[in-house]
Amino acid sequence: MTVLLLLPLPLLLPFALPSLARRALDRLTPAAALWSVAGCALLLAGCTAVTLGVLLLPGLLKLPFLAAPGELVHPLRTAPAALVVPAAAASAGALARCGRTLGRSVREQARAFRAARAEAGRRPAAGDLCVVDSSRPDAYALPGRPHRVVVTTAMLRALDGPEREALLAHERAHNAGGHHYALAAAEVAAHCHPALRRVRDIVRLAAERAADEAAAASVGDRRLTARAIARAALAARPDGPARPGFAAGAATGPVPRRVQALLAAPRPPGAHRTAAVLLAACATLSCLASAATAADVHHRVEVAQGEERP
Repeated sequence: MTVLLLLPLPLLLPFALPSLARRALDRLTPAAALWSVAGCALLLAGCTAVTLGVLLLPGLLKLPFLAAPGELVHPLRTAPAALVVPAAAASAGALARCGRTLGRSVREQARAFRAARAEAGRRPAAGDLCVVDSSRPDAYALPGRPHRVVVTTAMLRALDGPEREALLAHERAHNAGGHHYALAAAEVAAHCHPALRRVRDIVRLAAERAADEAAAASVGDRRLTARAIARAALAARPDGPARPGFAAGAATGPVPRRVQALLAAPRPPGAHRTAAVLLAACATLSCLASAATAADVHHRVEVAQGEERP
């Protein structure tokens, strides 16, 4: 009975994450919020997939052509078929949809990444800086080997010298901080549970805020960094070629909120750790619930196979 009560938790807890993620971004340092929220989202997505598999397996084993290879010598003890079969069908549909949308996203992101790397590879680079001759203002951090900071000539013309320095420091902070891993994790999670789609935008904002703070520390001027971000956002145009979602750019996200945060005093490390504790508790509870239900189904299958006593 306890296991049955735990079963819905991994499917319900992701609905609490958007609120917890916003709280974390408001109360933790941006870098701490970025990795805490992205990690929690990925764990909740994995627990969702495990739970859907747990719901699917008993329904599959009720099919004779699948039960025979499973070598079930005793009836599999489950809930009534009127509950198991619809739950299995719904789980199969959810897993198929997740796999389809995630596969499509991976293909699109890989195509955009290859195009961006090819564009950067055709240009001479000065260290990690790649300047693209274009009339469209743009700048972004491009991960890979080696990392690149891609900026167009139009964006360089839109900023003065100190602002360019702040902009490049922002993009280098994305690459140095490995923010593309957190963005990729949030993208994967968004395809595993509908509630986690809203978390993806929070992770993107956290990545930009983390790079803003790193750039401000690098140039030693928060107002200059805020001005550079604002002017880059005003100059940027959204009609350019697609680039991978994990290639972060300074002109993305809710720029007024980012500028306001830069003009305020930086948040001290370790403040408001309650937000991190709540995220950890949410992820831990989901992991424990999915592990307990998976272990229970595994035990029932082994009992049906005659390998364990009831």
